[in-house]
Amino acid sequence: MRAMAFTGFGADLAAADLPVPEPGPGEVLVRVLASSVNGFDLGVLGGRLKGAYDYEFPVVLGKDFAGTVAAVGEGVTGLTPGADVFGVVMRPTLGQGGFAEYVVVSEQYGLARIPEGLGHTRAGVLGLAGTAALDAVDAIAPAPGETVLISGATGGVGAFAIQLAAARGARVIATARPGAEAAFVTGLGAAWAVDHADLPAQVGAIAPGGVDAALHLAGDGPAVAALLADGGRLASTVHYVPDEPGRDLKATAVMADPNPDTLARLADDAAAGRLRVPVARAYPLAEAPRAISDFTAGTVGKLAVTI
Repeated sequence: MRAMAFTGFGADLAAADLPVPEPGPGEVLVRVLASSVNGFDLGVLGGRLKGAYDYEFPVVLGKDFAGTVAAVGEGVTGLTPGADVFGVVMRPTLGQGGFAEYVVVSEQYGLARIPEGLGHTRAGVLGLAGTAALDAVDAIAPAPGETVLISGATGGVGAFAIQLAAARGARVIATARPGAEAAFVTGLGAAWAVDHADLPAQVGAIAPGGVDAALHLAGDGPAVAALLADGGRLASTVHYVPDEPGRDLKATAVMADPNPDTLARLADDAAAGRLRVPVARAYPLAEAPRAISDFTAGTVGKLAVTI
């Protein structure tokens, strides 16, 4: 099968011809049609996850996937070949990924059906970022009328988080540069767009007593925490937890949990139009290195990789 993989620490992502993996008991072989670029993929490629995960070289990149079931392993009863599925590759080691024609995943975790009306490309960018956004918004549990600051709002997780928080009635302050980025976040439901370069002044003008809650998806963690009101809640997908004994803050380090119920909920909302899936650009598999480069340089929304 065609794949985009790297052969060792420090090696570049490159085209590879690899054997098609076989599903074991409880596993599903997926013919992949779409994936996307996530920050996790940069960590894998850069070797920064060495020690946390075992690398089984050659490592195929791509945490997300969407496609059709090609075969099922022993004991799989809920899916049959031809079913449209998507999700997040949640294997115990780094080796197989979504930047390939096939991937083997568990039937029980990180996998859900694609509902009619969603399509493979949008499903292929939804799994990891959508789950992280939903888990982060759940962690701060915004009430109607509360003010929520989202730092790192223009990326995939931020784009979903804006919508999810606004749908609960929160007034969202989203970080974005003036111009196209500001238009992007307000178009998703943010009440205000604020520039990182002048964050304390701009947020202070909107919420003089501090914001009720904040999502720290990118940017300076202490600077974001400083803008919380006493009793405020912070959720960080980059695992920043403030250490401020004199302040009454509730902080949660969020690790995305792509269980089937969460994935199905996100997919149903996206298919029904309640959740916009902002695909900024789609790259063919051979151009995955360019997608990685463009992601690293900064992008608005999600970058898809189609296979």
